[in-house]
Amino acid sequence: MFVEHLPDDRGQAHTLEAFTAALLLVAGLIFATQATAVTPLSASTSNQHVENQAAIAAQDVLTTTGESGNLRAALLYYEDGEFVDSGDEAGYAGVPPASHPLHDPLTEAFGDRQIAFDIEVAFPEDGGNRTGDATVVDMGSPSDNAATASARVALYADDRLFDGSVDDPGDATYSGPRLANESGHDYFAPSVGGSDTLYTVVEVKITAWQM
Repeated sequence: MFVEHLPDDRGQAHTLEAFTAALLLVAGLIFATQATAVTPLSASTSNQHVENQAAIAAQDVLTTTGESGNLRAALLYYEDGEFVDSGDEAGYAGVPPASHPLHDPLTEAFGDRQIAFDIEVAFPEDGGNRTGDATVVDMGSPSDNAATASARVALYADDRLFDGSVDDPGDATYSGPRLANESGHDYFAPSVGGSDTLYTVVEVKITAWQM
């Protein structure tokens, strides 16, 4: 018995459907991969990058100003119970004025990067039984991604404070009262005592964060 096989286009239809489904699946995978890709601009990566840059900048400021003597000069840029031209006992509200020893380094490190920062100084009190602190710069409350860097500075009894009547702000050699004569008076940090040469050792900390 002869059986006639008529043309059947269902096979082609099934093939086309399978090809279309595969194409949709591949397109979906590509879209999902692109949507979840971690790039240098991804939020967490970007925050970490900014934090790292702020930490490096803060440490660079402390290192370079420590070596140049400007960090010590900034601690001695103090007159009549406050940092010169700070306006109040809470320190400067932003980058210190142009005459300040840290003005240029801070401007170079943070000024053009939209990075806010605080600078605080910790020092021993009550014979070393507790720690006091003073604010040099207060630009607000740091964010959760703030970075910190710190450096210790030894201050000596013969170091002299700034005297606005005779001293040139651009010259870090000041001629004001000796620190040894300021113990218990106007200077923010008391003497540790017991030494004719060492006045105290302070820790300067910079906290920096993206504005």
